[in-house]
Amino acid sequence: MGFVYLCRMQKLNFPAYDFRFKSSENKVAIFDDIRKKFVVLTPEEWVRQHVVRYLIDGVGFPKSRVNVEKLLKVNGLTKRYDVVVFHADGSIFLLVECKASHVSISQETFDQIARYNLTMKADYLMVTNGLHHYFCRMDFENSRYQFLRELPKYPLT
Repeated sequence: MGFVYLCRMQKLNFPAYDFRFKSSENKVAIFDDIRKKFVVLTPEEWVRQHVVRYLIDGVGFPKSRVNVEKLLKVNGLTKRYDVVVFHADGSIFLLVECKASHVSISQETFDQIARYNLTMKADYLMVTNGLHHYFCRMDFENSRYQFLRELPKYPLT
């Protein structure tokens, strides 16, 4: 059961990474290096784990600066962000919104991350469904974001 499910996970627009899996009670789990535990492998989690590896292995962020799935308050409502990368001073460099690969990235997706960022104040945003990635740099002075081809590499200059 578990292997069949893994074979059906869609190839994403990221480099190939090695992940650890386990299967129990007819559910497949993937090991999250940030949370230090196995989590149920859903299509969105598949994207999230690729994003984390991309940020660490591809962009070069230290693992210690990456955080996954924490609660935040937005307009009095409890929400959960997907991935955050912190600056050394604790301010937020990057806020990432992950969607499953079958979910289209829409204006609603950008509105969602923009609402989160009213609280988070990240310098950069990334929205991805694993197939399409969008990177933005925040322009707080003019209340807008500028689309980029890629994220700046670490160390940041």
